[in-house]
Formats: sequence, C-alpha cells, structure tokens
Amino acid sequence: KISNGKWHWFSRELGGKTALDYLIKVKDYTFLQAVETILGRVATKPPIFIARKPEPERKLLMPELSENTDRVELYLKSRSIHPAIVDYCLENKLLFESKDYHNALFIGYDTAGNARYSSVRSTMGAYKGELSGSDKRYSFSIPGKSDTVHVFESAIDLMSFATLELFEGRDWHRDNLLSLAGVYKTKRTDVVPIALEQYLNDHPGIKTLRLHLDNDEVGRGAVAGIVSGLNRRYQVYDEPPKYGKDVNDQLKIRAGIRKKEDFCR
Repeated sequence: KISNGKWHWFSRELGGKTALDYLIKVKDYTFLQAVETILGRVATKPPIFIARKPEPERKLLMPELSENTDRVELYLKSRSIHPAIVDYCLENKLLFESKDYHNALFIGYDTAGNARYSSVRSTMGAYKGELSGSDKRYSFSIPGKSDTVHVFESAIDLMSFATLELFEGRDWHRDNLLSLAGVYKTKRTDVVPIALEQYLNDHPGIKTLRLHLDNDEVGRGAVAGIVSGLNRRYQVYDEPPKYGKDVNDQLKIRAGIRKKEDFCR
C-alpha cells in the first residue's frame, strides 16, 4: 500500500517513506543502483551482457584437381599474364586447375598456412564465382618484403599488375599484393572491405596502401570508402588504371593486344 508518501508491504512487513527505501527493500537494488535509477542515469534494471558465440570456422571444399595446368596457363596467357608470374603462383600453390571444368582456382591462405578462400574463373567461358566454404577475409594475395600493399579487385588484376612491374624492369615481388575478391556498391561511408581489414590486422607492419580498383562506379565508391575509413591510420593512394576499366585492360594495351583508342571513345 502506498499512501501519503509512505509505503507498506504487508506480507513481508516491510515499509518506508522514500523511493530509495522502496527500490532497496522491494526491488533488491544496491544503494548505488537505486540512486542512479532515481536520478534517471540508468534503466530500472542493470544491463545484461551476453557473450557473443564465435562463428564456426568455414571449411574450404576443394574440387578434384587436374593432373596438369595446361588450360589455366593458356587462359592466363590470353590475358597477357607473364609466365614468370603464373609459375610463381603454381609453385606456391596459389593457383590450381580443377579436373571437372578446368577452371582456374586462385587460393587464399590464413597466417597459419591453411587454404581458406578460392575464387573461380572459367577458362572456357565467362563464369566467375567462389568455392563452397570460401572465407572472404583470406583472399588471394602474394607476399612482399616492404611496408606497402597494392590492392586490387580481382586475382587477374593482381597478376596483371605484377606483369606490368616485370615489364618495366621493377621488382614485382617487392611490395605486398592483395585481391579483395570483388567489391560492392554501398551508400555507407568508411566501409573497408573485409579482406583488406583482415590483411591489415594480420600484417601490422603495413604503412602504405596503393589502390588499383576499377574505373567504374562500384570501384570508385569502394575507393572512397577505403580512403575515408583508413586515411587516418595509413598513407592511402588512389591509383586507378590509366586506360580501360581495370588493370588487365591496361596490361593488354601494354602488351599490344588492345589499343588506347578502344577505351577513349
């Protein structure tokens, strides 16, 4: 019963004159919780913290592999990728050929050396995809020796950049190279692709990012998100291909397969 500023709980023979008494004796609040509640600083009940369950680790499901990589090597040659770059990827198990459809498989590893991701490119058609169980945090990459990472949308663009560096007589293996396994359009700002976020966490020595994303609306939007999200912690440079939609187009111009005029109309 509450009357004239006093309250009484008859079944328990409890009573008092103040809200503070009520919260402590009836609601079992501590003195501090009761005071904070009266002052309006907290909810009437203390917060409950629930531990977040860790996500189960995905298992990459590799298909049966071809006994040779002839189709993949021929396909990459048609994209103007230098054989030295292809050989490096094959020797370091970054590149495989599937037995069923002779697709090119570009593999990404975690820091423990476990295969965690694979993008898939058809060597005979336009199909692009990912193997089941792929974890985008661990996309296709080639390690370097510097504190700089060059960032690309696809494995083909990454290998194209390495080829361009080789053509120019530079050490293509000096800097780190990372594919983002594609990017997407978003209205949010400060959006950093999950593959880049993971890579930077795993490689704390990185200081400089050089972005070579596509010359289209999605690529430009992804660059804006990365710059906005990371320019306070890293030196970030936007270096899109000078001609064409992507770095592979630029390589084809350098190799004489395409002409600049094809992209300037």
